[in-house]
Amino acid sequence: MNPLDQPLTLPCGAVIKNRIFKSAMSEGLGEKGGAPKPSLAKLYRIWAEGEIGLCVTGNVMVDQRALGEPGNVVIEDERNLASLRFWAEQAQLNNTHCWVQLNHPGKQAPKGLNRENVAPSAIPFRKDMQAFFETPRELKEEEIWEIIDRFGKAAEIVKKAGFSGVQIHGAHGYLVSQFLSPKHNQREDAWGGSPEKRRKFVVEVYRSMRKAVGHDFPVGIKLNSADFQRGGFTEEESLETIRVLAGMGIDLIEISGGTYEAPAMVGSKASQSTLEREAYFMDFAVKVRKSVDVPLVLTGGFKTYQGMAGAIESGDVDMVGLARLLAIEPDAAKKLLQGKNPSQIIQKVKTGFGPIDRMSVMETVWYREQLERIGEGKGPKPNLSAFWVFLKYMFRFVFKRKGVWKERAS
Repeated sequence: MNPLDQPLTLPCGAVIKNRIFKSAMSEGLGEKGGAPKPSLAKLYRIWAEGEIGLCVTGNVMVDQRALGEPGNVVIEDERNLASLRFWAEQAQLNNTHCWVQLNHPGKQAPKGLNRENVAPSAIPFRKDMQAFFETPRELKEEEIWEIIDRFGKAAEIVKKAGFSGVQIHGAHGYLVSQFLSPKHNQREDAWGGSPEKRRKFVVEVYRSMRKAVGHDFPVGIKLNSADFQRGGFTEEESLETIRVLAGMGIDLIEISGGTYEAPAMVGSKASQSTLEREAYFMDFAVKVRKSVDVPLVLTGGFKTYQGMAGAIESGDVDMVGLARLLAIEPDAAKKLLQGKNPSQIIQKVKTGFGPIDRMSVMETVWYREQLERIGEGKGPKPNLSAFWVFLKYMFRFVFKRKGVWKERAS
């Protein structure tokens, strides 16, 4: 029997048809007001037709004033409910689950995109990134509670729109991840100063969302195994956070790692032995499995059917997370469910411009271009020039920033 082609029942009772998990990628296919474009629904329909068990959407922001990238979908209220319903309907054809990943970027947003960026503490990025990311303003306590409420409200709308679940983005250096990290959270009040206090934000976000959707609706989280930064979020802190969330009834935990400053999620920190084993964070997943009984997804590094099937057969994880592969081979799941390897192999995206490549920004931008092509009916283009995509992105970003400046002036 193919271990990837087995159903999975979550603690809330929901059943996922197989063990292939499309991890979140930022699509950049939102309208100016935050509504999903029709091409986004078409993209997810193609993935649903490709036999994926569970698709998680890319960064859906909970605040129009706090975008992580140009073109984010935003859910603040019900103004875009009709287009959200159409997206949910298309994404869940073929008995596919589709969960919305809810996020707030905190300080991890490019300069000029938002009026201001906020974070747990006013900690700047490392020096070589300060030209791209500004030093944030520290959040006030009342603002923290407002953001928590926004996560709950957005989850309520996600359920009303007909999606089958919701995921908290607690990884990759965004706001939830910033609160968890002693490097980025240097507060000395109820929200920082100890691992327990730094966990308070994600705990309250989960409570807010669970209250909004009830106990029979799936709620998951994407969480770093570690930040891979000196003084950052450690494996020990991550493991304790997972224990706490599992005890509260979370349905699915996706393990990843890294931030924009230390992008382990794209393999930049992986050892040769890890690359040969395929899964970047398998050692940590084994520790989690020994500690809790919550369903686990492992994302990062998988390339072959044998690697994915072996991860499931080991019992250490319950689903295998794929992202970049599905941007250049949308129907790869069909081959995997037949016991075959995907046709495409993931390569590091490089422009040749050192500062950009070191941040791994192109790992977002280049694949976003592929998603846009699929949504427009063109199909992916695996040999697309990274430098050309970078120039296109910069042109769009400058144009967007001019629009922001014009709005401010008026």
